[in-house]
Amino acid sequence: MAFTLLGRGASFPEKLDKPVSGRSKCLLGAVPKGNATKEFIESLQLKPGQVVYKCPKCCSIKPDRAHHCSVCKRCIRKMDHHCPWVNNCVGENNQKYFVLFTMYIALISLHALIMVGFHFLHCFEEDWTTYGLNREEMAETGISLHEKMQPLNFSSTECSSFSPPTTVILLILLCFEGLLFLIFTSVMFGTQVHSICTDETGIEQLKKEERRWAKKTKWMNMKAVFGHPFSLGWASPFATPDQGKADPYQYVV
Repeated sequence: MAFTLLGRGASFPEKLDKPVSGRSKCLLGAVPKGNATKEFIESLQLKPGQVVYKCPKCCSIKPDRAHHCSVCKRCIRKMDHHCPWVNNCVGENNQKYFVLFTMYIALISLHALIMVGFHFLHCFEEDWTTYGLNREEMAETGISLHEKMQPLNFSSTECSSFSPPTTVILLILLCFEGLLFLIFTSVMFGTQVHSICTDETGIEQLKKEERRWAKKTKWMNMKAVFGHPFSLGWASPFATPDQGKADPYQYVV
């Protein structure tokens, strides 16, 4: 029986989804390389009329919605994009962790900006005023810096161990960094959530690929990524998503 290694893919058995050795273990959704052999294709027991697609770059059987990553040099199931920040591809099985990564970085950046605001409101004015005191006048009156700050029950080291000018420069740099990361990760988080709700990866949107898979509700798409059913584990990067009876992203010709 002859099989055609053209067109788009057929249904694949579970053994195609098993983890593979090496760096691909971290790719959570990587397709095994070099499995497009005659013996392996015959073991799939394809029905007449079913065709599979062979990736010419990594010589692997390419499941539906899989794309070849030129950086990882292998095909990734439901690949969204390759992220240099995590040195990995965002694909079918690790999209949840990437979404949480961007969300928590955005929250941390927002927290940093809020703390900078509190520093300016509660510490900066008194630090600057204390720093600008005429030390000669204080020496003439016999008042030391420590005594001057005793009635206020305030110490310059409570807000910063640096001088006010240095503190201002550091706060400006922190504001710039926090705002930059907040904007970047918020945009990434929004695009990922939109991609999940529409069940369309970034590559599929960019290439404007025709939808060949069943359309589901936004809530079902969220559960397909974060797990069944809804739980606090959705917000935990340590909880592995339970896909339950979610349908795999593949189809039969």
